[in-house]
Amino acid sequence: MMTDWLARALNFRRGELTLASLAGVFYFCVLCGYFFLRPVREAMGVSGGMGQLRWLFIVTSIVSLVLVLLFGGVVSRLDRRRFIPIGYFFVIVCLIGFSGLLVIDAGAGGGLIGTDAETNVARGVGYTFYAWLSAINLFVNSLFWAFMVDIFNADQGKRIFAFVGIGGTVGALVGGWATSVISGLTESVYLPAGLMLAGAAFFGASIAVMLTLDRVAVGSEHSRLATANDVAVATSGERIGGSFWDGATAVMKSPYLLGIAIFIVFLAISNTLIYFTQANIILENTDTFSQRVGGFAQFDALAQGATLITQIFITTRVIKRLGVGWTLAILPLVTVAGFAVLAIWPVYGVMAIFQALHRATRYAISRPARETLFSVVSPAEKYKAKPMIDVFLYRGGDVAGAGIQGVLSALGSMTLMAAATVPFAAVWCVLSLALGRAQQNKDPVGDAEREMPPAQGAEGVVPETS
Repeated sequence: MMTDWLARALNFRRGELTLASLAGVFYFCVLCGYFFLRPVREAMGVSGGMGQLRWLFIVTSIVSLVLVLLFGGVVSRLDRRRFIPIGYFFVIVCLIGFSGLLVIDAGAGGGLIGTDAETNVARGVGYTFYAWLSAINLFVNSLFWAFMVDIFNADQGKRIFAFVGIGGTVGALVGGWATSVISGLTESVYLPAGLMLAGAAFFGASIAVMLTLDRVAVGSEHSRLATANDVAVATSGERIGGSFWDGATAVMKSPYLLGIAIFIVFLAISNTLIYFTQANIILENTDTFSQRVGGFAQFDALAQGATLITQIFITTRVIKRLGVGWTLAILPLVTVAGFAVLAIWPVYGVMAIFQALHRATRYAISRPARETLFSVVSPAEKYKAKPMIDVFLYRGGDVAGAGIQGVLSALGSMTLMAAATVPFAAVWCVLSLALGRAQQNKDPVGDAEREMPPAQGAEGVVPETS
């Protein structure tokens, strides 16, 4: 049968193809919806200038902390099958609210943030939307991957996450491309509201796919959900329990989780340095809100295209041959090399290439290895410590990165920024190797997996949103 042939080509075992396909469609919907929204967020963020953007990073960190606490409360009181759909439904309701306010304001003669006709409503919605989406997107992504490691064990993840990640990358590519095309066709004041509603529609579709996947997984012998003694928290109706601060406590008590947390802070700092450089270039080369949306969408589409190529041809081979530690160390090396080249040629084209390569490495190579680190922790740590790391600490790293970028920018030297990344990348590399060794020690199954022949077929994993 065709399905049996496809399963063998992808190195799936009998019965895994259906689960993997539904997971891929699920991630397609999530990231397609998000990448309708991301360029709008970026355009709103830079409308007040680079100084205002740095303050937004601080606000975002505070919002993230509040959401971490709220998330801990939800996790403590609801079972997994309820809080994931509720979380995505909350996103949809907020998007409808934001778009409604913008439509009402435009109908009353108001203009968009950053334009001459800017109103208090537009400015308030713009800054609120920026902080909200910056925090929410990490929850959306964290919930998805927490669900994935509930369904698939570590052995399955190393084979199946590649396929799932490609679904997400295609979704991000489609969303970014569609946003670029739409923004190029109109300068309408209703553009951001329309893109918000498009994103909401895809999040609605993701809920339907998630519920279908959940039902299929519970009835499948190839899912951890069907084995109560494998992951107790994943069984129907069970609750995780615990307090608001369990996530932070787990991180502080576990050297392994603390190492992951520091890795995330380093990652966020590097991302922020690159992001501010990109934002400044786009701000200097565009005049209208629609042009800024299109510029950010084009960067996104280029990065996702590079990510997809990396996923298909490179990712799994890299992880299998190098192991988790050396795979994690690739991103610091790309970061320092990119800034070195940018210091020599600080132009739009070089920035576009650097951003594409960095995000492709981050999404297609570093992220799957990073998610593998969580395959050896308990369910409670997945749902509590992981959001604390992925959301609050990530955004704390953003604040640190914004401060560092502000200092370096004031000094006015790209060469100095490139030089500053050298010791930073060295420490980051050492940490990556240490985490790889720790994960290997915690996962004896992983040792056997590394002795298996390389997977055939689709390769790559986990686009990351930021």
